Order: sequence, then structure tokens, then C-alpha cells
Amino acid sequence: MENTVDADRITRPMTDAEAKAEAQRIIEENFRPEVPVVRHIPTSFRDDSPLPAYGDTPPVDQDDKRIVPAWAAGIAVASVGVGAGITGAGCGAWLVLQGLASVTLYGVLMVTLPFAGIAMVATAIGGAITKARSTVTKNVYEAPVTQNTQINNTSNQRGMFSRTRNDVR
Repeated sequence: MENTVDADRITRPMTDAEAKAEAQRIIEENFRPEVPVVRHIPTSFRDDSPLPAYGDTPPVDQDDKRIVPAWAAGIAVASVGVGAGITGAGCGAWLVLQGLASVTLYGVLMVTLPFAGIAMVATAIGGAITKARSTVTKNVYEAPVTQNTQINNTSNQRGMFSRTRNDVR
């Protein structure tokens, strides 16, 4: 039995009769009791046309029967883009984690120093605005002022404990 590749059968759909015959052939071939013969498919092309006497060999036309659907090409391009994006994200995460792994006290102080400076400036500006907005009240009393202070001192001492109560009014 000679195995040849029918290029015409690859590019056009099979009729119902051809599909039935092919299905029957596959079933019979796969369910035989004896060991099937290994199929050899040619994987190279040999051009036996005569070579020119001088110069380069002209190109030989090699028909390509493969058809790639547009959706498959789109998925391939999208997967390359997603892979490149994930690689970039992974490199960024690696850099961040490398930086976190080498944290020192001086490094933390140098990173937080600008924030502390901004907070100090904001506090100073807030204090200046508060002081500028506060009203100045100056009360002048012309009348005489008297102050009465009365102190009541009561002491109770009994035994080991004592209690002293001072009421200042």
C-alpha cells in the first residue's frame, strides 16, 4: 500500500461518501489484530532540476497549503502581548522586593525625611494661619477687685488611719 499525501483533499471538505470511506479505513486500520506498518511521510523536498552554470540558483516555488484562521493569529499576538506584560510586571515586583530586602535604618530615614519636612512646613503654616485669624481680646477693668478666701480645715485622727479635709473657697 503506497502512502501519499493528497494536497487536494487537505484544502477542500470531503463529501459524505469520501468521509464514510475514510472513517471505514481508519476503523479497519486501527482495530486490526496484527501490528500496523509504520507510515513514512516525506518531510523534505528535493529539486532535481539542473543547476545553472554560474551564479545563484533561482528559487523553487514551494506551495504552502496551510491556512491559519484570523482568530488563531489574534490569539497568538494577544498571548505574546500578555506574556510581555506579565514579564514587565514580574521585573517590577522583583525590583520592589529587592529594595524591601535591603531596608536599613538610614534608608528608612532618608525615605521619610521629605514627608517629615512637608509635615513640618504644613504645621508651621497652619499655626501661622491660626494665629493670624485669632482675635485679640484686651479687657480693662476699672473697678476695684476684692478677693475673699475662706479655708475650712477638718481633721479626724483615729488609730492608725487619719483623714484631713481642706475646703478652699
